[in-house]
Amino acid sequence: MTDIVRKLWLGEEGQDIAEYAVMLAVILVLVVGTIRLIGSNANNVFSNTASSIQ
Repeated sequence: MTDIVRKLWLGEEGQDIAEYAVMLAVILVLVVGTIRLIGSNANNVFSNTASSIQ
């Protein structure tokens, strides 16, 4: 198992995998941040709508 990881880490394929992992991490941070921002705003909209109906 360590030979496979070492080969991937040292080879060019390993560099590609590392680059994809970094891109995936950045994308996940952006998506989570966006969802949190939209979630907060959506919660406020639904609360205001419920208050105005009552």
